[in-house]
Amino acid sequence: MKKKNILITGNTGYIGTVMTGFLQERSYNVTGLDCNYYKGCEFLPQEVLPFKQILKDIRDINESDLEGIDVVVHLAALSNDPLGELNPSWTDDINVRASVKLANLAKKAGVEKFIFSSSCSIYGIAPPGKALTEEDEVNPVTAYAKAKIKFEKELFKLADSRFHPVFMRNATVYGLSPMLRLGLVVNNLVAWAYCTGKVAIMSDGTPWRPIIHILDFCRAFLTVIEAPAEKIHNQVFNVGRNKENYQVKDIARYVQEIVPNCRIEILNQTGSDERTYRVDFSKIEKVLPQFKPCCDVHMGIEELYRAYKDNGLTKEDLMSNKYFRVRWIKNLIEAGKVDSNLKKK
Repeated sequence: MKKKNILITGNTGYIGTVMTGFLQERSYNVTGLDCNYYKGCEFLPQEVLPFKQILKDIRDINESDLEGIDVVVHLAALSNDPLGELNPSWTDDINVRASVKLANLAKKAGVEKFIFSSSCSIYGIAPPGKALTEEDEVNPVTAYAKAKIKFEKELFKLADSRFHPVFMRNATVYGLSPMLRLGLVVNNLVAWAYCTGKVAIMSDGTPWRPIIHILDFCRAFLTVIEAPAEKIHNQVFNVGRNKENYQVKDIARYVQEIVPNCRIEILNQTGSDERTYRVDFSKIEKVLPQFKPCCDVHMGIEELYRAYKDNGLTKEDLMSNKYFRVRWIKNLIEAGKVDSNLKKK
């Protein structure tokens, strides 16, 4: 049986580099599309490159870029809440309008599945004690989360008997990648612990976050790629594991248990973080039992600690732009490397 041709948007980013290798190693032909904002932010060399690379802003995509593509894995976005707030118009332009253009072109080009990397952050502020299902009301509080919902609604309308959208509301990802991000909660807490001896919590530690290891994230997308269309057609899935809902202070405690000679500091500089949500992941387990997550937070912390130690992560890295998306984009703006619309010059 012929393996499918897959387009990964955002393939040079934190998740995209890992997803590319994961799928290529399973004999899929991966075409990557990315403007490569984060060139120069590498933590490790990327071992497996895409079969084909398109260096292009997602806003400039055209139908020829989708020729021969069977599945789109849409990761490209201004990629977190703080970056989304830097200029909400950029977020709307890239995360909504460009995504709608991409989906329409994909449908026109005969793409079968369009797998959208949405986010559990759309749940925003949730009632305490309740784990939210895909049927519960969303409550986005940031430009990033609001853009995710806007595009979900537009993509939903495009579904038909030959075009199968899937909405993957992912928990917060953690774990090792060639394009390391230190703004993500687990990655960040381990980095602070290793580099400074302090597990620094900027909030009061009480917010709930669902998390997922980057390889389990990839396993979820692979499951959807390989699933029969009728199983996943126009479906929303919370992507994670029920046992991987944690309060930030609990993640910090696990870090303290694994990283030697560190202590927890609750700095409370942001007060009680407004975003707090627990998520129910029962649907993906029931509908797609082939999805078998293999990692947990303890494994992820150990993996990150070893990698930081083996590759010489330093306190200066924590203060630099390299592994923090907002700082890096600000640096590109100040250096005149992108224009007022955030397009590379």
